[in-house]
Amino acid sequence: MLLDKPTLYTDFYELTMAQGYFLSGRHEQPANFDYFFRKLPFKGGYVVFAGLSDLLEIVNDFQFHEDELAYLEKQGFKKEFLSYLEDFRFQGNIWSVKEGEIVFANEPVLRVEGNILETQILETVLLNTLNFESLIATKASRIKLAAGDKSVLDFGLRRSQGLGGLQASKAAVIGGVEGSSNVMAGKMYDIKVSGTMAHSWIQSFEDELLAFRTYAEHYPDASILLVDTYDTLKSGVPNAIKVAKEIEEQGHQLLAIRLDSGDLAYLARESRKMLDEAGLDYVQIAASNQLDEHVIKSLLDQGAPIDLFGVGTKLVTAYDHPALDGVYKLSSINNNPTLKISENVEKITLPDIKKVVRYLNEDGSFNCDGVLLEDEEDQDMIYHPHVIHKSTPVSQLKSEPLLNKVVDSGKIIISLPTPEESSKYAQKRLLKLNQEHKRFDNPHVYKVGVSKKLRELKDQLVQNS
Repeated sequence: MLLDKPTLYTDFYELTMAQGYFLSGRHEQPANFDYFFRKLPFKGGYVVFAGLSDLLEIVNDFQFHEDELAYLEKQGFKKEFLSYLEDFRFQGNIWSVKEGEIVFANEPVLRVEGNILETQILETVLLNTLNFESLIATKASRIKLAAGDKSVLDFGLRRSQGLGGLQASKAAVIGGVEGSSNVMAGKMYDIKVSGTMAHSWIQSFEDELLAFRTYAEHYPDASILLVDTYDTLKSGVPNAIKVAKEIEEQGHQLLAIRLDSGDLAYLARESRKMLDEAGLDYVQIAASNQLDEHVIKSLLDQGAPIDLFGVGTKLVTAYDHPALDGVYKLSSINNNPTLKISENVEKITLPDIKKVVRYLNEDGSFNCDGVLLEDEEDQDMIYHPHVIHKSTPVSQLKSEPLLNKVVDSGKIIISLPTPEESSKYAQKRLLKLNQEHKRFDNPHVYKVGVSKKLRELKDQLVQNS
C-alpha cells in the first residue's frame, strides 16, 4: 500500500468543494466522472495504462482518521462536515480498462460513478496515480520495443522524484522491463531486483584487479564487473577476463561486464572481440549511461553487441515528456448529461455515461476504438469527434468492450494483478497494435471515434448552453 492514509493526499479545493456539496444538501446527487487524456506522450502512438491496482487499494482504504479530521478543523472546516467525514467510505462504482491495456487519446479509460461528493473527492489522487504510472509504463514500453529481445533493467531510483521512485519501478515493469535495482519496490510488488557495482567499489581497493577478484569471490555466480573506472579496453576488460578465467577454473562463470561511459557501440564491439578471443563467449555485455529508446535503437542499428541495458534517469522521469495530461471530467450530474465547453473544440468533453468498444480486424489486430453511449448496441459507423465529414465503417468488424466494473458499491470485485501479470497482458495487447502505430517517428494516428447518437447529444448540449 503506497499511502496508509490517502485522504489528505489531495488538493485543497477538492475538500472545499466536498464541504460545499454537503452544506448545500447536494452531496447525494448521483454523478459520473470520466478519466481520459487528450495527448499521447513522447510524440508516440499509444499509452500503456497503469496505476489501477494502486488506485483501487487507495480507494479501498479511503477514510478520514482522527488526526486528519483535527487538521481539517484547524483549516476552518465546519464541525457538521467533519462529523460526516468520520464515517465516510467510498460506496460508488468504478469501471476501468485492464491494467496494461493499450489505450489512446480522447477515450474514457476509467469511469467513477456514485454521489457527487465521493466521486469528486477522488479526483486528485486518481489523477496523480494514473497519470504518472501510465506515463512511465509507456516510456518503459517504448524502451523495451527498441531493445527487442535484449534485457532491460530499471536503474533509475536515485534520479526519480522522491518516493515516486516506487511507482516508477512498478510501472516500468508493467511497461515491459525485466527488473529493477529498487529493492523496496521489489519487496512491495514482488518484482525481480538486480544490480551490479559502483565505481566506488573499485576505487576503494588498491587496484582494479583486486576489486574484481574480491567481488567475484563473494558472488562467483552473479558477478557483473564494471570495466570503465580507469581505462575500459586497456585495464577494465583485460582484468575482467583474468577474473573470469580464474573463476572458470573453480566451476563458475562471470555473468557480464558493464560499460557506463564513452562510445558504447565501439567499446561494446571491442570488448566482445576481446572476450571471444579469450574463450568467454558466454560473458554478456551490459550498458548504461543516459539511455533511452532512441539511444538504444541507435546502438543496435550500429550492431553494438550489447545484451542488457540499464536505463535510469530518462525512464523514471519520462525525461522528454514529464507529464501525461490526463483529466477527470464530470459527464453527468443528477442523472442529466453534462459537458465542459471550451473555445478550443478539442477540449469540449463527451457527455453522459459511456462505454468504449474496440473494433478488431479479422486477424485480431486493433482497427479502431468507438466511444458509445452506455445503452447503445452494435454500430455501423463511428464518427470523428470534431470533424463532421470523417467517419469509419465498423459493421463488418469484430468488437470487444474495454471498460469493465472493478469496484461495485465500494467493494473491489477483481483480483488485483501483479506487475508481472499486467506486463504480460500489455505485451500481448501490444502485439495486436499494428506496427505503424508503434514507430517512434511520425506514428500513424489510431482512430478513436464516437457514435452518431453521442455526437448528436454533444452538439445539442453545446447549442443549448
